[in-house]
Amino acid sequence: MAKDLLFEIGLEEVPARFVRGAVNQLKDKLAKWLDDSRIARGEVEAYATPRRLAVLVRGVAEKQSDVNEEVKGPSRKIAQDASGAWSKAALGFAKSQGIEPDQLYFKELAGVEYVYGNKSSVGIETAAVLSEGLNAIIHSMTFPKNMRWGSYDLKFVRPIKWLVALFGSETVPLEITGVASGNVTRGHRFLGSDTTIASPADYVDALRAQHVIADIAEREAEIVRQIEALAQEKGWEIAVKEDLLEEVLFLVETPSVLFGTFDPSFLHIPQEVLITSMREHQRYFPVLDKEGKLLPFFVTVRNGDKTSLDIVAKGNEKVLRARLSDAKFFYAEDQKLAIADALAKLETIVYHEELGTVADKVRRIRAVADKLAAHVQADASDAADVSRAADISKFDLVTQMVYEFPELQGIMGEDYARKAGEREAVAKAINEHYQPRFAGDRAPASLAGAIVSLSDKIDTIVGCFSIGIIPTGSQDPYALRRQAAGIVQTILAQNLPIALGDLFDIAISVHEQRGVKRTAAEIRKDLYDFFALRVKNVLTEQGVRYDVVDAVMAGGFDDLKLTIDRAAVLVSYAAGDEKDEFKLVVDAFNRVNNLAAKAETAEVDPTLFAEPAEQALYDAWKSVHSAYAERFRSGDIAGALTQLASLKAPITTYFDSVMVMAQQDDVRRNRLATLAAISADIVKLADFSKLVW
Repeated sequence: MAKDLLFEIGLEEVPARFVRGAVNQLKDKLAKWLDDSRIARGEVEAYATPRRLAVLVRGVAEKQSDVNEEVKGPSRKIAQDASGAWSKAALGFAKSQGIEPDQLYFKELAGVEYVYGNKSSVGIETAAVLSEGLNAIIHSMTFPKNMRWGSYDLKFVRPIKWLVALFGSETVPLEITGVASGNVTRGHRFLGSDTTIASPADYVDALRAQHVIADIAEREAEIVRQIEALAQEKGWEIAVKEDLLEEVLFLVETPSVLFGTFDPSFLHIPQEVLITSMREHQRYFPVLDKEGKLLPFFVTVRNGDKTSLDIVAKGNEKVLRARLSDAKFFYAEDQKLAIADALAKLETIVYHEELGTVADKVRRIRAVADKLAAHVQADASDAADVSRAADISKFDLVTQMVYEFPELQGIMGEDYARKAGEREAVAKAINEHYQPRFAGDRAPASLAGAIVSLSDKIDTIVGCFSIGIIPTGSQDPYALRRQAAGIVQTILAQNLPIALGDLFDIAISVHEQRGVKRTAAEIRKDLYDFFALRVKNVLTEQGVRYDVVDAVMAGGFDDLKLTIDRAAVLVSYAAGDEKDEFKLVVDAFNRVNNLAAKAETAEVDPTLFAEPAEQALYDAWKSVHSAYAERFRSGDIAGALTQLASLKAPITTYFDSVMVMAQQDDVRRNRLATLAAISADIVKLADFSKLVW
């Protein structure tokens, strides 16, 4: 027999950003506890609203499964002392498994004798262990921010107000912070009332009758349905941002979509400002026309039914009017601030105590940007735009608008720079240099924007690495991983002729002028290790299989575009129709590389050749070396690989005919040098030994 299990934790309103993680944690912990307790179960369903976290487990067995298994302990050498008595290790093993010492015995495994015992345990009733298990689950939960209330020691996301714990129709006895479990849940705070849950299967319908949509997916679908219906009715484009939808989803239990309006005079403010104010401060969805232009309307979601929606809309309009009036004032005041005066204020803002002020950072960005512009051979006009954009890239940080809405940095800089008479390319580069701001964001579109973006990001990374701030584990307070990923994305998107090593050296040289704690070599090594993971991520996201990723990365990744191209060619060969033939080529390459590792030099002396196969292989390599190098340099990786693959036959003949490790020292060294010369070309493509067949 099996019963359903329902566990609901009723709370004060939980911050929306915590709800999904909390209910998923509760679901995972309950499922794991049942599994670890040998209690068979069916599907686990999670439900959540701002006031509740709930899990319903289908088909929970009424009794733990019995256990009868053989368990292995320490070896005989450890399990017995010199007199043959059981050691502390053996006795500890027996106690931990619930086995009497006289029930232990020895068995041989892989030529070694180990102590064994038969562990038997009769399962007990599920109802008898649920109270302790559910209590432990609550106490084990963790949250980004915790609360304590009253005189209780429990730390939880919000105070617990009620508990529902049902196993079948029976209540599981449980008490936490003075709250006893029962079978009564609470409906919508204003529209519903307390209601009794007769059995776990009734949970969702019972709450729906009390104006609570407990099913997360159902509630989200209802919000989206209402928004789409309103958009179709009005002919609007309602901009539904996923993170805002997620937040609204966990702010309501019964969603009702409504719209309001605001004074069209506010539309002369950049629409990014208005949209940010609506989304971030009011949790409103902006309304656009078919061309993407902001309209003087907003959409919001009420936690309640559809009665008196016009009154609710008026209240929201009043609040939004105050917010937009503030934005209008900030916008007007900011335009009174000259760019030069804003830059002077940056001298007083500390960027990092060991890296100076924001103004110091800007000067480093300019220095790096000028060097990069010269490196990519930007024309005079682009170079001038790069210099000016770098100089004023951070001036908007001291504006009131960016102080109020930090996410508008760069966006306001572009607008204010344009109004101050800066060149259009410079204004755009100020905004673009923050791109990509997040995963999935686009890279800078202009050359000036791309160069200043690279300069800003590599300055941040090198600056942090130079003072020992290197991300470890999940710790990355300065978002260095995101900035490194942005550098990789920008170089690839713009197809910039910048090797990572050159980028590192330019930034390190600029930082060395201020003095650094660590050597350039140490910083450079850490940078390569750090960026290797970012490049691997790019290859993996493109669907490149893991062994090809490893093979290509081992061949170096300084040239990002070449790395991507090498991976693509290897994938096509390794998975193509001629993969069997390619495997023979790879086998030949690997034989060369294995012995080349023993070489002391790659300088070959043809006068020491003693076998025809030696001369044949050397001549074959000489005939393809130049063509291979040229094709590799030009990015024709498929052509380069074809050139090297033509060496398969002479390599095979060479190994069949020549004893590489000859007794004569000079002959052996020369043969190894021949292989080293060929290997130097092979490893530029990849470490073929990492390919898995």
